Amino acid sequence: MNAREYYRYLAAAREQLWQFVRALPDDDLNRDLIENGERFHNVKDLLLHVTDVEEHWIHLIALGQSVRQRGDWQYDWVEPHAERYDLGWILSYSQAVTQATQAFLDSDPDLERPVKLVQDDPASVTVTLDQLLWHVMTHEVRHTAQAALLIRQLGHTPPWLDYLRFARPAGSLNDVDSAEDGLGLSEDGD
Repeated sequence: MNAREYYRYLAAAREQLWQFVRALPDDDLNRDLIENGERFHNVKDLLLHVTDVEEHWIHLIALGQSVRQRGDWQYDWVEPHAERYDLGWILSYSQAVTQATQAFLDSDPDLERPVKLVQDDPASVTVTLDQLLWHVMTHEVRHTAQAALLIRQLGHTPPWLDYLRFARPAGSLNDVDSAEDGLGLSEDGD
């Protein structure tokens, strides 16, 4: 699997999660379930943070151009307090970042290109663009799992976002149901 393919999966799973959280009560999305958390306390904090990390590493650090500078998405990213923002605003920001990342990946960038992690530090660690992409995508998977756990703690059943739900079987695309049945997965994907 490559970074471009995996990002397409993450974008599809992200869209499913967005559709799901749009139907949840705002009070649930804002509820402080991580009381001792330093920066993140609720579902919206995690959704906003995932977007920030992608925007920061891919667009600001790797590309030198912030998506936030091109839109109306100004806020304190260190302590987001996402409960202050409408869910639609957070999802609009996330959609802009997703579209920009997808356009960048569609441009067939050199994934072996070196990227300095701290641009103004000559001694900064350098990684490949591929390594940076995998860092961002792994980060999203971890925080999406946290958001799903918070959603469960609120009494809701989050959508199944595992890779196999989005992967296409090697055979006919018309035979998706029978291919999924053969995986031995339960109704909730476990």
